[in-house]
Amino acid sequence: MPFFEELKRRNVFRVGIAYAVLAWVVIEVTGTVAPALNLPGWTLALVTWFGIIGFPFALVFAWAFELTPEGIKREHEVDRSQSVTHITGRKLDFAIIGLLVVALGYFAYDKFVLDPARDAARVVATTEAVNSEAIEQTVQAPETDNSIAVLPFVNMSDDASNEYFSDGISEELLNLLARIPQLRVIARTSSFSYKGKNIPIAEIARDLNVDHVLEGSVRKSGNQVRITVQLVRANDSSHLWSESYDRTLDNIFAIQDEIAAAVVAQLKVTLLGAVPTVRETDPAVYALFLQARFMAYQGTPEAWEQSLALYEQVLEIDPDYAAAWVGLAALITNQRITVNLSPEESVAAAREAANRALEIDPAYALVHAVLGRIALDDGDLRAAARHIERALVLEPTNPLILWGAGILARSLGRMDESMAIQKYAVARDPVNLRGHFLLGLAYYHAGQPDEAIDSLRTALRLSPGYVLAQLMIGIALHEKGEYDAALAAVQAESHEGYRLAGLAIVHHALGQMAESDAALAELIDKYDQQNPAGIATALAFRGEADRAFDWLEKAVQYKDPLLSLTAATILFANLHDDPRWLPFLESIGSSPAQLAAIEFNVTLPE
Repeated sequence: MPFFEELKRRNVFRVGIAYAVLAWVVIEVTGTVAPALNLPGWTLALVTWFGIIGFPFALVFAWAFELTPEGIKREHEVDRSQSVTHITGRKLDFAIIGLLVVALGYFAYDKFVLDPARDAARVVATTEAVNSEAIEQTVQAPETDNSIAVLPFVNMSDDASNEYFSDGISEELLNLLARIPQLRVIARTSSFSYKGKNIPIAEIARDLNVDHVLEGSVRKSGNQVRITVQLVRANDSSHLWSESYDRTLDNIFAIQDEIAAAVVAQLKVTLLGAVPTVRETDPAVYALFLQARFMAYQGTPEAWEQSLALYEQVLEIDPDYAAAWVGLAALITNQRITVNLSPEESVAAAREAANRALEIDPAYALVHAVLGRIALDDGDLRAAARHIERALVLEPTNPLILWGAGILARSLGRMDESMAIQKYAVARDPVNLRGHFLLGLAYYHAGQPDEAIDSLRTALRLSPGYVLAQLMIGIALHEKGEYDAALAAVQAESHEGYRLAGLAIVHHALGQMAESDAALAELIDKYDQQNPAGIATALAFRGEADRAFDWLEKAVQYKDPLLSLTAATILFANLHDDPRWLPFLESIGSSPAQLAAIEFNVTLPE
């Protein structure tokens, strides 16, 4: 008899199918009941491995043995004329049908009953035990740092497009907690870098250097919303507190306030004032605001256009929504660099939006941060110092504000202060590539090229194509005299305009004048308005002082945001003895005396 027919006769296929369906049901049920029964985390993995290992043994058993009325016998001991495999086969068919019915029933139950309630069931199953354990351990546990990471809440809605809402609720809670000086709250970029990744809480906490993690889920359906949240202590993964909220969208702000207050209470934080609360607006407007902010994070011109339209829609309905005005101002400021909007139009529009927010809420820290950024890009260092200093008073640990403070300190020539600020910001947002990039720039301008290269390479590991990172690595290698390595780094720069400026410099350092000339000519031809400061830098390094000063004047004319770093850039050293250098610095408010006269005092919290 052919081998395939013999496999069918001995019911090997039927046994394999029955075994596979049964194993699937057992594994799925184990995955559901194991957490509820408080079984070890490796239970599901063990059951799965037993299921996989047992499969070939089941097939071998079906091949080698036969079930007879007298019991199980080896197949070769059964007379073919007395074989009952056809009867056994029918029984197996019924068994398979029964197992499939059970499997489909369980699948439907899991999909339509367990899945909608899984987040709440987990809370209900452990609440009493967790609370008593938390009380007992609170007495025994040593005092720890009041540090917390808010992970992005899971979107449990049937509609995947509601992800903006779950992300937005998470970020709003994070921002609310970050306003409490006694808490060290990891910033959004680092916390959200774990989104969609199945990483143990203890490992996340170790990476972010925090003692507590807040996680949860959001289910939104029409006007109804369920938010489930739990606070986990990182060192033993114990649940300090958990709660589920079933409310309408009209109560969304009260929910956030309750969660923030509960976290403060559980961490036993002693506040100097009341727990911060969310600024309320119409729930429909709030949803539009969260969507606008979500689109702004996508980082593409198309998404920014959608974000811009959504912010405008929000402000048409609620013109006194300060957060929306700030989001609009920040979006316009970012577009100025990325999509090359007219400098005059972008500065005016961004400043108008930020000033509108300032009128509504003078104590809103991010308003001052955005106004400081606009003033810094516009070359008004005194105004930038005033706004950023005020922002730091209001929110001294916000990484977005700290970045601006570090950039301003660097523009003022206060390199040690710039490094200290950027180091502090990285500690608050350790997985944020921009933080590592700005720390690298601070190191470079402080004359520490090795440390600069390390930080810039960290930024590139987080985002391989990050603009300016490869160029600055190349410039730092050039400062060390490693010209071949510098050339390789500059050639890898993702932005053509910056790459051409770097090539003009490094080729010149290598004595490759034809290549330097070609790169400079292409830079001027393509990026005369977008990168005039870069052109001036290359010309200054090449010793072409007259042309360098011409392009510095164009950088002033085109309001190049990099112009404020001119005085601190080592590559302009060839111009320092030129009689035109000091008057030029004075004309842009960056002479040593002018910089020294600008008051900018930063006290970093411990």
